[in-house]
Amino acid sequence: MNRRSFLKRCSGLAICVAVTGDVFSADIKKPAKPNILFIISDDLCTALSGFGHKQCKTPNLDKLASRGVRFDRAYCNWPVCGPSRASLMTGLYPPALKLKGNSSKFRPTAPDLVTMSQLFKNNGYYAARVSKIYHMGIPGEIMAGTAKHDDAASWNHVVNITAPEQYSKGEREDLSPGVTHQGMDFQTVRLIDDSKQADKQAVDQAIKILKGCKDKPFFMGVGLVRPHVPLVAPADLFEQYPPDQMKLPYVPDGDLDDIPEIAKRNSNSNKYKMSKDQQHKTLQAYYASVTYMDQQVGRLLDAIKELALNDNTIIVFTSDHGYNLGQHTYWQKQSLFEDTLRVPLIITAPWLNTEGQRTKQIVELIDIYPTLADLAGLKAPDYLHGKSLKPLLLNPKTSKWQPKPAYTTTVWQGKSLTTDRWRLNTWSDGQKGIELYDQQNDPEEFTNLANKSEYKGVLEKLKKQLSAIDDKSKSIVKK
Repeated sequence: MNRRSFLKRCSGLAICVAVTGDVFSADIKKPAKPNILFIISDDLCTALSGFGHKQCKTPNLDKLASRGVRFDRAYCNWPVCGPSRASLMTGLYPPALKLKGNSSKFRPTAPDLVTMSQLFKNNGYYAARVSKIYHMGIPGEIMAGTAKHDDAASWNHVVNITAPEQYSKGEREDLSPGVTHQGMDFQTVRLIDDSKQADKQAVDQAIKILKGCKDKPFFMGVGLVRPHVPLVAPADLFEQYPPDQMKLPYVPDGDLDDIPEIAKRNSNSNKYKMSKDQQHKTLQAYYASVTYMDQQVGRLLDAIKELALNDNTIIVFTSDHGYNLGQHTYWQKQSLFEDTLRVPLIITAPWLNTEGQRTKQIVELIDIYPTLADLAGLKAPDYLHGKSLKPLLLNPKTSKWQPKPAYTTTVWQGKSLTTDRWRLNTWSDGQKGIELYDQQNDPEEFTNLANKSEYKGVLEKLKKQLSAIDDKSKSIVKK
């Protein structure tokens, strides 16, 4: 009898409540040292079919979501790769780490910090990194096989991947005439052969390591670089997304008229200068890259099953930040709109009764560290800014969860506060500006309410909340 049938037959009685109050699946015993498989995709928004996206197909991630808890409102703490990843791995807001961009490193600021994987390594786990976990310049460092921003203290074993990226064999096209910088321009490649691709190689290496350490507890970090540009995927996946069927988001006339000038930098007219045809082709290539990444996740999940690791492995899937795909005529990252800040987050813990659950509570990437420590029974450092999500994993509808806002910083001294209903964005880099959106009545964030007198009270309240978190975010306080 499989697990799902067993639980159904028992009609909800097949659970036991431990003295701690935790709810467990009756047919899977909680392991003393659960394994951790941490998978992070690069530049991925919530364009996943399991998150309600109507065009992009991600069947393997959909299956993973059916096994665990899907967090519908998870947010990054900096919408750029380097600061976001360092923040996630340390459980601290970027300002405390003095991070200002991809070139920043956190160890000079806080040499004694214990990172997420380092905590597991210090407690007898085999900690392995495959490809991009901390920042790597894509495509440059993938082509060179380097990882200049990695943190050696975080791992027992590391594997860097070398792959041809935009120089892969296949049909190539440049789609963003306004941007020529590698790592930002929309170059696409329809692959003839994917055997040398970074994500294919990364999963090959991860499976090899899993086979060698399946009998001892492990923390495995697997970084998948797609759908980061260049947008490289097999030609048959491109064919699944015909350009003329790709739908760009609706953008009303004058959408950007009411926002600060400093917040307009990533609009298509200011930066990318893509025609409608080029934008449709970019969506095609992005979705093809996402589906290719999803296939590699499927291979990892199959390996976990084949190695009989399903019952004692926590699996986390997420992204370093969101990504604009034409919303507000924006592309890529660095804005403070919803699609740039929101990330997919799925967590499975097989001994918990969480199959196919979802929550709309606001959570942050910095919450992953204390969550995994809590699930594994490890004591996380007391200075973490993140909060364990274990209560939501035990019961996504629990009344014991204390709601909290999400806090995000970015370039140009941009700061954002996301609450259950509101988003406040402030900018202060020579050009001051402020944005206020009512996400309940204006989920697409088309109307900036910051200058409307009837919202003055709301604005002042949110400013105080933002200021309080901003003060907290700048320090590492050991209790």
